[in-house]
Parts: sequence; structure tokens; C-alpha cells
Amino acid sequence: MSQPLLMIEDDARLAGMVGEYLGQSGYALSVAGTGEAGLASLQTASPPPQLLILDLMLPDMDGLEICRRIRALPSGLAQTPILMLTAKGDPMDRVIGLEMGADDYLAKPFEPRELLARIRAVLRRRGSSGPAPASQLRFGSLAIDRDARTVTVHGNACELTSYQFDLLVALAERAGRVLTRDQIMEAVRGRELEAFDRSIDVHMGRIRAAIEADPKTPKRILTVRGVGYVFARQQD
Repeated sequence: MSQPLLMIEDDARLAGMVGEYLGQSGYALSVAGTGEAGLASLQTASPPPQLLILDLMLPDMDGLEICRRIRALPSGLAQTPILMLTAKGDPMDRVIGLEMGADDYLAKPFEPRELLARIRAVLRRRGSSGPAPASQLRFGSLAIDRDARTVTVHGNACELTSYQFDLLVALAERAGRVLTRDQIMEAVRGRELEAFDRSIDVHMGRIRAAIEADPKTPKRILTVRGVGYVFARQQD
């Protein structure tokens, strides 16, 4: 059975080419030409799309605004993985997109094979649950449920994107071990990075904001200057 995907893209020719290519790989792509139509489709589609491919530049609203609205939807839809497309080359656009909740980013023009690889990587992160001895990781008031893909602190739910959840799990499973940025991203992407990527710092900031009592003085995710990050073992 084909896996449903949704693409919000006003370039009908590009959307058609992407849909044809992904269709050959077992995906069923629905396309919306405007932000409003895409938001409506996301909320009414049955079954709901497993991933959203979102263009940054749309005729009726900015892709970042769409991303913000999606993350404010009821929990199930709010966690829909988002792969953002843009013709802009400014690295700041990438940072802003990630801060707004996008799981990954791909600049136009792109190779269809790279788009397919990134889709598979995001979906693999969303659906993977390795043979862990227990579903939950607990560190004092922090509970990470790998099966339910939820994070709570003192019983209160923490809002994280799919990618941020996997980053947190990668760190927590290696608590006490200092990891470089490349090692962290390799752990969740399953492949080596081609270059240093500062976007990891954006995600870490978002994770800290969700799980730390005071993100400015974190107790759980610590920065090791010049190296990377370490998840502290101590309980609270």
C-alpha cells in the first residue's frame, strides 16, 4: 500500500514531476497549490499524510507561517514531519525554518533522489524503534517514551518535532558521553554528514526550551565547548 504524502507547492510542473518520481517508490503524493488549501487538506485527509513537503514561497502565505500553524494544531497533526523546500540560499532561512518546527530542509533546485532519501530518512526516524530493553528512558522528572514518541517533565508534555525527539533520544541513550555534532546527526540520520552543520545548535536550543527548567542555564543537555554536547546523567 502506498504511503500518503502531502506537498504544498504552487509550481504545478515541479509537483507533477515529484509526484511521478515518488509514485515509483511507493508513495502517494497529494498536492495543494496554496497554503490555505494545504492546511485544509492536512486536516481532512484520511488517512492523514505521513509527511509534508512544504515550499517556503507560496502565493497566499509564507511557508514559515504554515509551519507555525501546523505545530499549533491538535497533537497528532502537530507532529506531522515537515520537509521544507526553498529557492532561497541564505543560511538564515534554514535556521528560521528549523526554529519554526521543520524537520529537514532542502534547497531548490534539488535532485529527486536526494528528496527521496531525505523523505525516507525522516520517516525512518519517525517509525524506528530499535530493540531497546524498555520503552521509556527516565532521568528524574524527565521521561522519554520511545514507543509513544512522547517526552514529559513532571508529567507535563513537552512539544518537540519528530527530528528533535530523535536527537534527544540519541543523546539520552548515550548519557554521560560527549558527542560531536556530526556524531549526533549521524546517529539520527543514519549517514555521515558531508559538512559541519550549525542547524544542530538550533535544534538543541529548542529541545532545551522544552525540557529544561531554565534553558539559559541547562542541567540536562550541556555544551562542551569546541566539541559538542553531553546529556547529563544526574537525576533531579
